[in-house]
Amino acid sequence: MMNSNPHTDPIRKKIYEIIFEADTRLGRLFDLCLIFAILISTFLAALETEPGLNPNQKLWLYRFEWFFVILFTIEYILRIYSVKNPSKYIFSFFGAIDFFAIFPAYLELAGENFHLLTMIRIVRVIRVFRILKLVRYLDETNVLLQALLDSRRKITVFITAVLIIVTVMGTIMYFVESPESGYTSIPVSVYWAIVTLTTVGFGDIAPVTPLGRAFASLLMLMGYGVIAVPTGIFSSELIKTAVETGRKSKMITTQACPDCLKEGHDSDATYCKYCSAELNP
Repeated sequence: MMNSNPHTDPIRKKIYEIIFEADTRLGRLFDLCLIFAILISTFLAALETEPGLNPNQKLWLYRFEWFFVILFTIEYILRIYSVKNPSKYIFSFFGAIDFFAIFPAYLELAGENFHLLTMIRIVRVIRVFRILKLVRYLDETNVLLQALLDSRRKITVFITAVLIIVTVMGTIMYFVESPESGYTSIPVSVYWAIVTLTTVGFGDIAPVTPLGRAFASLLMLMGYGVIAVPTGIFSSELIKTAVETGRKSKMITTQACPDCLKEGHDSDATYCKYCSAELNP
């Protein structure tokens, strides 16, 4: 019978350390190889959509795809095998990503009707965010996330103000311009206001009357200020968070809890700060 605790099984423990942690040489090597495989397989999946491929090229892409499918399947099985509670990994966010990265390929074997589902494997690229967990990136990631959280109320107020502006300007343009100019409804006019305020300028709708052009010019000038405001809000919070983090920073490891799979533990931690389970020594 399989031992349920990877701590007491040296093979499972070693596999767990290599796959889920990057503090060891083998762990870092595994992550780098996996990043390379994910990027290459994602590129090949995108390349399959090219209409000019000949049958021989499609055959080689198909062979490479199944090579990566088998590789990721082995990795997925090893992840389930090495964790203490497989169900927590299987039903976690990244566990679901790992599953959908390989499942469509097997589903395609059931028939041609499932071919479009194979493009779901593009989600593999999301896995890079989990693998990029090397120690030197953890503090920087925490600073960015904390700055985003601290600035969320200010940015919410700002976005609300922007929505009010584009709604008012779109409504005005609807009454100023004629349907022949493209302003056929208030929602369409609000769409034009959003495109203009963000300085995207698709050009599919444009004012033709002097008054409409005057309002459009005003909206364009406001757009430059709109772009700068959220950048300033986030930059201010980022500097503040970076200073506070620098004062109380601790060495964080990539060690993942074998029970809840949470990361971000202090280097001297013995137990998980999320579920109190014992960490790998």
